[in-house]
Amino acid sequence: MLLVNTIRENYDTVLTGLKKRNLPNAESILAKVLELDQSRKDTQNQRDTLQAESNAISKQIGMLMKEGKNAEVEQIKARTTEIKEQIKTLEESFAQIEESLKQLLYTIPNVPHVSVPFGKSAEDNEIVLQNGTIPTLPEGKLPHWELIKKLDIIDFELGVKITGAGFPVYKGKGARLQRALINFFLDEALKAGYTEIQPPILVNEDSGYGTGQLPDKEGQMYEATVDRLFLIPTAEVPITNIYRDAILNESDFPIKNVGYTPCFRREAGSWGAHVRGLNRLHQFDKVEIVHISHPEVSYQALEEMSLYVQGLLQKLELPYRVLRLCGGDMGFTSALTYDMEVFSAAQERWLEVSSVSNFESYQANRLKLRYRNADKKTQLAHTLNGSALALPRIVAAILENNQTEAGIKMPEVLIPYLGFDKI
Repeated sequence: MLLVNTIRENYDTVLTGLKKRNLPNAESILAKVLELDQSRKDTQNQRDTLQAESNAISKQIGMLMKEGKNAEVEQIKARTTEIKEQIKTLEESFAQIEESLKQLLYTIPNVPHVSVPFGKSAEDNEIVLQNGTIPTLPEGKLPHWELIKKLDIIDFELGVKITGAGFPVYKGKGARLQRALINFFLDEALKAGYTEIQPPILVNEDSGYGTGQLPDKEGQMYEATVDRLFLIPTAEVPITNIYRDAILNESDFPIKNVGYTPCFRREAGSWGAHVRGLNRLHQFDKVEIVHISHPEVSYQALEEMSLYVQGLLQKLELPYRVLRLCGGDMGFTSALTYDMEVFSAAQERWLEVSSVSNFESYQANRLKLRYRNADKKTQLAHTLNGSALALPRIVAAILENNQTEAGIKMPEVLIPYLGFDKI
């Protein structure tokens, strides 16, 4: 959530950033924010003026009673009653204005970093770098959805029987590949100095608002309606919310956490060949890295996170590229996002497997996540997170890119976790 002072003091910068996101009616939205903020201040000032008058009258009543001037006391008491009613009305009005302002701020996305390119869709994202060699596959190459059926390692039809479309069942070496990847990703994170967290996979409404999934992504989340709890779309939500309402010390930085969870997304409206097989699921496994950073070094932390995720892809021997997302393709809460995509040789296209983002103080403002600086004053921290990694498309790329006449060769780094070298 943007700070009102940021909007007021950096109006042109904020407006330019929101236009970069193609936000409709950005000017009128910001004007409404400033109008509500001014109304809130005016209401507070009126309330404070009346409270000061009430306090002065109370002192006056005390003096008059000491002097035995009871008649004058009764006259003044009438004014006291009138003031109390006015203060009550103003407090109710203040609460309504503040709630309207908060709800309006919830609808405004984060301001993009200056390096974020203008653009409306994924077609406008910038390619930062590309690494690795695109494999040449043998005659009769198969996409992963045919390979998994042929090898009987992932069963979509069984998932439909048990739950519905988008909930596959992993079997035999398919299940072992999932477990191997999760353990490999967690072990690599621990080597890189991350602390492992095993969080709940259901979160409450406050947590959803804290990291920005609510109200923006409510329609994409599975909800346990009786208890108003939500199945997490990513471990970012529970792990970042560990620090909701927290005041840290500068010495606590950097905070680096990693967590594995199943993730759940409704993905309403997704259809077509590009979401076939493992390309788009309602339930999938993912390892997430979360940083809580000092504002002065958060972009350095973002670059470090990007290099770390690239290192995982290199160890898995997958060709990949890094994209800087344009304003129109960025997530609601992000200030700058890098997407990592691996090349699927059988599908002959790039598949997103990770997003690494800096949210600056946007999430921290919602979370009330602060730290004490050297002057003992509190400031908002910066939050960052990234997929390290999401499994489905990684599995798809491993299966497709490594298919041979003798079977599917497993990446060397996974063999100690798997106990076999091919499927």
